[in-house]
Amino acid sequence: MAFGIPFPRLRAVWTGAVLGLAACAGGHGHRPPPSADVEEAVFRDELRILASDEFEGRRPGTPGEDKSVAFLVDKFRQLGLKPGNGDSYLQQVPLAEITGGRDASFAVSGQGGALSLDYAKDMVIWTKREASESALRGSQVVFLGYGIAAPEYSWDDYAHADVHGKTVVVLTGDPGSATKDPKAFRGAAETYYGRWTYKVEEAARHGAAGVLLIHDAGSTGMPWDVVVNRWTGPQFELAAADGYAGRAAIEGWVTLAAARSMFKLAGLDYGSLVTSAARPGFNAVPLGLTADAGVHNSVRRFNSPNVVAVLPGTDHKREYVLYTAHWDHLGRQAAEAGGGIFNGAVDDASGVAGLLTLAQSFTRTRPPEDRSIAFIAFTGTEAGLLGSSYYVDHPLFALRDTVAALNLDTLHIGGPTRDVVVFGTGNSELEEYAREAAVFQGREVRPEPDPEQGQYYRSDEFSFARGGIPALYAEAGLDDSARGPQWGRQQRDDYFAHRYLTTADKYSAEWDVRGTLEDLSLYYEVGNRLARSRRFPRFYPESEFRLDRHP
Repeated sequence: MAFGIPFPRLRAVWTGAVLGLAACAGGHGHRPPPSADVEEAVFRDELRILASDEFEGRRPGTPGEDKSVAFLVDKFRQLGLKPGNGDSYLQQVPLAEITGGRDASFAVSGQGGALSLDYAKDMVIWTKREASESALRGSQVVFLGYGIAAPEYSWDDYAHADVHGKTVVVLTGDPGSATKDPKAFRGAAETYYGRWTYKVEEAARHGAAGVLLIHDAGSTGMPWDVVVNRWTGPQFELAAADGYAGRAAIEGWVTLAAARSMFKLAGLDYGSLVTSAARPGFNAVPLGLTADAGVHNSVRRFNSPNVVAVLPGTDHKREYVLYTAHWDHLGRQAAEAGGGIFNGAVDDASGVAGLLTLAQSFTRTRPPEDRSIAFIAFTGTEAGLLGSSYYVDHPLFALRDTVAALNLDTLHIGGPTRDVVVFGTGNSELEEYAREAAVFQGREVRPEPDPEQGQYYRSDEFSFARGGIPALYAEAGLDDSARGPQWGRQQRDDYFAHRYLTTADKYSAEWDVRGTLEDLSLYYEVGNRLARSRRFPRFYPESEFRLDRHP
């Protein structure tokens, strides 16, 4: 992310883009749709407020939630947008909050001795079970490679392993993304099988009592500090009738160094086993160790809202184009860690500020759109896409009538770029919409810079795609117009290494947001075209999310 020289107030107006897109608008080719009117002052004001200390890090279930939700409702009402849930702007999402103590313990022992891991330093563990305590006692430890059962890729790490009651240790990523082997899975581009959420759920489906993820900054795209910030303190899950009794008793992360120490204690070579795990036919390896672990929890249930507003369409108002972002963040650090505020300026106050800026742009658009446009700010994204998952399972607008979801998360902060990145390429025709809009800006769509990190599966667009709704996640690429791609890469890497999900993610009035506004203009053009069309974008035939809703 670029942090450059302040730039004067900018309004992005594209006349050439509009004329070019008019022929594709569907149903109104005779009247060019209006161009984007994206105001820097509006974006900066909303971002500054949302990322301020006053909002206390916007954590669900805290005063920061109350302030964030009230702010959003007030803004939507001022813009004249209609409530999205009957006469309410709120869709309540039932959450369970489990807060574990820092007295959590984890140790392994075997013939070679014993090893105890320190909480936050070597491991972070928790349980999703709604229970006052959860434990492992003498649980056999098994290295399960990538912990994947994927028949479409002819891969099953569980094929010859009985893990019932055992503790599985798994690698993050998948064999393709880890090795860059183009013949394995999707090559360098990570699949959903590489995500940590899949791995812990799959382990539970096979009866594992414990599951440990080996943290590797190279494959996860996040340093260990992010694990500590995100997975210590209160943890959220959608409330379930059975209190998640079927989940593993203990879930968690271990550092790469701790994992190597465990394998050394077992008399096994970690590097050799990791290499073997990426080959077809890998069989689980018992470590000859047993695990003992425990956590003590406090549990509460509460509702946390998605905030939903609608700009009604004209001729086809029962069809919806969605713009989405997430209002939630991590709140405050624990007192023993310093008590700082996770302001989440880039992640995702920037996305919510963009959402509000686009909402204002569309309310000023004349003539108004044929289809309705909904603006949704989700809760619980940082905890695992909870608000968007709940929405897709309990939609306020019929999924069949939902045209697309355009997600704004962790916006590019910086100057204009020569390129645009579409995350999760190969999924839907929305990529063509984004490509055409980028061309009219004088930009081109280029491959995502770190496909092995699976960015598409890490934000709310994934919830919609999995629910059969084409969903777009795009932003400026690395090729900064003034300084080039190497400088752009340095800025991106610096953000994720030093500010992402830390207390250093703060707003600055010195930020250059010209590129941010350019991205918002692109999103406006894509949504504007969708809202004036009669077509429903489709998934590509090869997409893992393919579903023909409108033959």
